[in-house]
Amino acid sequence: MSETKDNPIAECRQRLKLLYLRDILLRSTNESQSLTRAEIEEKLNDLGISEGRKAFAEDIDALKSYGMDIQSTVGRNAGYQLASREFELAELKLLADAVSSAKFLTSGKAAELIKKLSGLCSESEAAQLCRNVYVTDRTGVSSSHILYSVDTINQAISAKGTKHKIRFRYFEYDIHKKKKYRVPDRICTPYALVWDNTHYYLVAWNDHRECYSSYRVDRMENVEMIKEKARPIDRDFDLSEYVRTHISMFSGEETEVKLRCSKEMVNSVLDRFGMKTRFIPEKDGEHFVVYVNVVAKSPFYAWLFQFGGKAQLLGLESVRKEYIEMLDTVRSEMEE
Repeated sequence: MSETKDNPIAECRQRLKLLYLRDILLRSTNESQSLTRAEIEEKLNDLGISEGRKAFAEDIDALKSYGMDIQSTVGRNAGYQLASREFELAELKLLADAVSSAKFLTSGKAAELIKKLSGLCSESEAAQLCRNVYVTDRTGVSSSHILYSVDTINQAISAKGTKHKIRFRYFEYDIHKKKKYRVPDRICTPYALVWDNTHYYLVAWNDHRECYSSYRVDRMENVEMIKEKARPIDRDFDLSEYVRTHISMFSGEETEVKLRCSKEMVNSVLDRFGMKTRFIPEKDGEHFVVYVNVVAKSPFYAWLFQFGGKAQLLGLESVRKEYIEMLDTVRSEMEE
C-alpha cells in the first residue's frame, strides 16, 4: 500500500494537484515571469504534493487542454509561464481605478474589492492595482446595502419572462443630517440603472406619481422585488433623452429653452446635451444659438450660471424671468 493511500489527507491533496498547479501558474507567473519545473515542484512539495517528471508534463498538457495559455521554453532550465489570462493587467488597473473612485463605497469596501481583483493577476502584478486615486467626500456610511440594492434592481430589470415591480423606502436628509423617509414606500417598475457623477440612479415608472422618475440608489433602502407585474415601458419613451435631461438635473417637466452661447462653450454644451444638439452659428462667428430641452429648476440654473456672460438665457420668457428672480434673490441676500 502506498504512503499516499495510508494518509487520507495526502491522498486528498494529490487529487487536487491540478488545481494547485493552476493556482501556482496564476499567482506566480505572467507573460514576463516564468518558473522552472524544479521551482514548481518545490512549491507543490511545500503543499505536500509529489510530482514526477512524466506526470508533470501530462499535467501541463491537461491544463493547456482546459484552456490555459501556458508557454514554455526548452533547455535544461526550461521555464513555464501563463502568457495570457481573462483580464489584461491594463484592464484590471482600469477596474481598480473605477472601484477606488466610487464615492458610494467606503474606503474599506473599496480595498476589499481591489483585493479580490488582485486575485485575477499574478502576485508580482497585484501591487500595481493599489492605485494612487484620491477621492474627496467619500461616504462614511456602509456601502453594502448599495451593492445589494443594485443587484436586486438588476435582477428585476433583466428577469426573463414575467418581470416584476420593486418596493423600497426612499429618504432625504434633514438639517440635522437625519434620514427623512418619503411616505408611502415607493413601488416602481425599474427600467435602467445610470452611473452619473459618481452616483447610481434608477430610472423607473413611479406608481405613486404615475410618471417616470429617477432615484439615487444610495438613498434607497429595503429594496425588494414584489409579486406585482411590471409596467411595460412606453414605446415612445426615449431613455437616453430622459437620462440626458433629468439625471443630475432633478426630475420634472421638460421645457425647451433658447440659449445664446460663446463659441468657447461648444464642448460644454455637447457634454451636457449630446452630440445631436443643433448649433445655429451667428454672423459674428463668435456665438451660436441652441434650443434644448431642460428641467427648468435650480440645477439647470446652476449649470448655466457657471459660464457667466458666456451663456445667455433668451427664452422661454417665463424661464428667463425665474432665472433673473433667483439671481436677484441671491444678490439681495449677499448685500444684507
